[in-house]
Amino acid sequence: MRTALLLVGKTVNKHFAACIDDYIKRISHYMSFELVIIPELKNTKSISEIRQKELEGELILKRIQPTDTVILLDEHGRAFRSLDFAAWLEQKQQTTRKLVFVIGGPYGFSNNVYQRSDLNISLSPLTFSHQMVRLIFTEQLYRACTIIKGEPYHHE
Repeated sequence: MRTALLLVGKTVNKHFAACIDDYIKRISHYMSFELVIIPELKNTKSISEIRQKELEGELILKRIQPTDTVILLDEHGRAFRSLDFAAWLEQKQQTTRKLVFVIGGPYGFSNNVYQRSDLNISLSPLTFSHQMVRLIFTEQLYRACTIIKGEPYHHE
């Protein structure tokens, strides 16, 4: 199974970016993984939040193939415990050719992106910046990989 993480815009915080890069290297030992950065829109102050989500949504949908399984990281999505997420990921490794996780911009996703998604997942009932979610998610994906392999990173 191939796995991708689509991000809207670069990770601005250099400390977050360094940690994300570290987790990406770790994840790559377990699965085919790529980070895809969709450029941020220019002059967003002159457009509404709804229009920004629509324009970002068009860019996201251009990067997704019809056969991809699309998972949105969304505050209203399904919550997993780490062990349950690992079990879900392991099952997807057997049934999915490409798994695409998507972290949207600061205002979330357009209706078209929601309609295309196969599942929405939430990392927490708390709200995090879309920049911070990138680090939290890559750590959780790495954690899931180690759980699947029975490695000692995760403690119950």
